[in-house]
Amino acid sequence: MQTNLYNQIGDVVGQIELPDEVFGLKINQDLLHQAVVAQLGNSRQVLAHTKDRSEVRGGGKKPWRQKGTGRARHGSTRSPIWKGGGVTFGPTKERNFSKNINKKMKRKALFMALSGKAQDEQLKVLDNLNLENSKTKLVNKVLRNLVKTGTLILVTPSSDKNIERSARNLSYAKVLSAKSLNVLDILNHKYLFLLKDAIPVIKEHYVI
Repeated sequence: MQTNLYNQIGDVVGQIELPDEVFGLKINQDLLHQAVVAQLGNSRQVLAHTKDRSEVRGGGKKPWRQKGTGRARHGSTRSPIWKGGGVTFGPTKERNFSKNINKKMKRKALFMALSGKAQDEQLKVLDNLNLENSKTKLVNKVLRNLVKTGTLILVTPSSDKNIERSARNLSYAKVLSAKSLNVLDILNHKYLFLLKDAIPVIKEHYVI
């Protein structure tokens, strides 16, 4: 598979070969969905917690004797039907939303997400990205030379603090290193920008 190679001002300067094992897969929507659900579930923080009747303070003494008062029988003032009592079926911190997905399926889902961008012509490969200094204005100009609108994810060969600082304030852009790719980020952004040197890193890191 071949695609256009762009420079910083948005001109096509040549062609580049994309590895078929990464960018040429047939899309399986069920597998992609499973990978996204697993990633969302595993990153979810369980914060909401309500106390049931065993966790609420007090209520150890029986409110009144069982018989002879004419009132309904009760064993605790912390029953869920009492004011100040426990909560029935409320959210608790013991809930577990994590899901298991094996490495082979996770890797294949990532390749499918990358392949989808290539097939939908939403993949752009840059020959290089040279910034004189960490200026948001500079990286914004480069990215908008390639696409005028839409969100995008920029993949660098390795962690680049200069590019990351420059793009940090751009709401439409996210910078990731080639070894930190994930299905959710790729699908959440319309375009995928790859620096040319990131392609061999992706192939070396993910392809077995």
